[in-house]
Formats: sequence, structure tokens, C-alpha cells
Amino acid sequence: MDFPFHAIIKSEEETILTAKNFAKKIEIGDVVLLNGDLGSGKTFFVKSICKGFCIENVSSPSFAIINEYHNKIKIVHFDFYRIKKVEELYDIGFHEYLSGENIVFIEWSNMFPDILPKRNYQIDLKFVNNTSREISIVKHE
Repeated sequence: MDFPFHAIIKSEEETILTAKNFAKKIEIGDVVLLNGDLGSGKTFFVKSICKGFCIENVSSPSFAIINEYHNKIKIVHFDFYRIKKVEELYDIGFHEYLSGENIVFIEWSNMFPDILPKRNYQIDLKFVNNTSREISIVKHE
């Protein structure tokens, strides 16, 4: 997989394959930003990536705001959708999670762009139809 990456994904199987290939590119310390409408596949994409790290118990952090998963590595999974103001993220120690000891996924990252690290992967998912998504991945260094 080369960046920028752009494709039309036509099935869950293609999504899983794309996520598996992306998982081979990321490493501890990386921050992955995911944006797209409700139901566009952000959490499914994260679940599929996590399977590449032998982590199976992935769920949406919509209500919890943050989920942590541990195996050989630690993955931190944020969802900014229900955050009303940036201070809520400071209260839960958001910047401590960016210490470089984890891989961090942030869904709805576009809601608070000013607090995000400049070095990241940005993934945008858009509906094409009920079964297809347009996916773009850009690496910012």
C-alpha cells in the first residue's frame, strides 16, 4: 500500500483486506484519524485493523469515548462524536495517550482538529451506495 491511497471498496471482504494491508504499515506511536458519516465504516475499519494485531474484542467507543485494547501492543480507540468541548478531552488525559507507546485511532477527529498531532494518517470514508465505500488514506509527516 502506497500513500496517498484511494479506492472504491465494494464489500466487507475488500474492506478487511484493505485494513489488513494498512495494518502492515502502521506501528507503535502512529495516530490514525478516521472521518466519515455515521455508518460509513469507521469502527468496522478499526476492528479489521485490530484483527491484524490479534485483537478481537473491538467495539465502538461512541458512549465510552475511549476504549483500550491490549495484546502484543496497546491500541487506544477514541470517538469524538459525543464530545461537546475540547476540555472534556483534556480531562481524560488525551495528550497522555499520544505518548508514542500506543497506536491511537480517533473517529470523528475532524471535530477537534487543533489538538491533533501533525504527524498522522488520515482516513476518509464516504458512502458510494449500500455496499460500497470510497476510502482515502493520506500520510502526514
